[in-house]
Amino acid sequence: MKAAVYHARHDIRIEERPIPSPDSGELLLQVVGVGICGTDASEFTNGPSMFPIAQAHPVTGHCGPMVPGHEFAGVVATVGSGVTGFSEGDLVAAGAGIWCGECPRCRAGRTNLCDRYATVGLQRDGGLAEFVAVPSSCVLNVEGRTLSGDTAALSQPMSIAVHAMRRGRPEAGPMVTVIGVGGIGAFLVHALVQEGCHVTAIDLDEARLAVASGLGAHRTIAATRDLPLISQVADAGVRAEIAYECTGVAAGVEAAVGTVEQGGRVVVVGLHKAPVAVDLTSVALQEKELVGTLAHVFDADFRHAVDLIEEGIDHWPSVAPTVLPLDDLVAGGIRPMVEGGDPPIKALLDPRIDAERAIDVLTGPAAS
Repeated sequence: MKAAVYHARHDIRIEERPIPSPDSGELLLQVVGVGICGTDASEFTNGPSMFPIAQAHPVTGHCGPMVPGHEFAGVVATVGSGVTGFSEGDLVAAGAGIWCGECPRCRAGRTNLCDRYATVGLQRDGGLAEFVAVPSSCVLNVEGRTLSGDTAALSQPMSIAVHAMRRGRPEAGPMVTVIGVGGIGAFLVHALVQEGCHVTAIDLDEARLAVASGLGAHRTIAATRDLPLISQVADAGVRAEIAYECTGVAAGVEAAVGTVEQGGRVVVVGLHKAPVAVDLTSVALQEKELVGTLAHVFDADFRHAVDLIEEGIDHWPSVAPTVLPLDDLVAGGIRPMVEGGDPPIKALLDPRIDAERAIDVLTGPAAS
């Protein structure tokens, strides 16, 4: 099979690899849609950090060059022993996260904090290939839904947004801000709107704000780099009960903490490369909460994420307008993310195609 293989920083090669065999409890999928995200781009430019290239991962045992890709959908090619609920030819969406089910966090329902957590595409071979083996426990059968392979592949990033939304505990239609409407922020806007929240989206990019408006944001604010973000937010009169910080930059945290009212919550969604100063006096005296969020809880978040993708099917061409072949992964997918320009909010690929095409939102796996 053809696969994108990460060897080292700035070194991803399209290679021929044997088709994997599913272990007991696993499915072999023919990949029909796969997304790339900021983690993949960061590993390409600054890694390996999460990818176990030089040292074996303590859970998966993987060591050496690896196939990335943790946002994927596929058609079941082989059903491994002990697997029920799936048949060959079924379209499925993968959550990619793997948990033990036995540690204290798993028993408490917080499987994303499992002592032995690992992710397909981060700590073992993933979906940027024609085929991938994946535990059936982190796969949802979406056969018969109004989803294509492309849109089913959006389920995993939407599940990250759903989990982040739940961490903010929105109740009774609160006023919320989403700072940064990129890969997760855009999905978060949609999830929050569907939850009944009044959403203000803030970003530097007016094109992304237009997408946020299309996803239902009630207000958008185009920030600039010329002034501190917190002062721009204040000047716009933005106050909220919950602020979701999705930028991964210090200015976003400052603005988020300054945005929320007394007793409000700041959910830190973006991953920061360095420690960030926080006004803890404001946090203490106004009883604000700082809340972390990590990945998703499959049983609690994933089906809801798939529902949101299906219900919002007409929105996704604005988020991921085109689908690339595997050969264009670096030049057309990763480099625009790390070098600037005007990349789409979400980059999608289809390992079966040889040329770029428009996203397919029709029912069933996208035709090659």
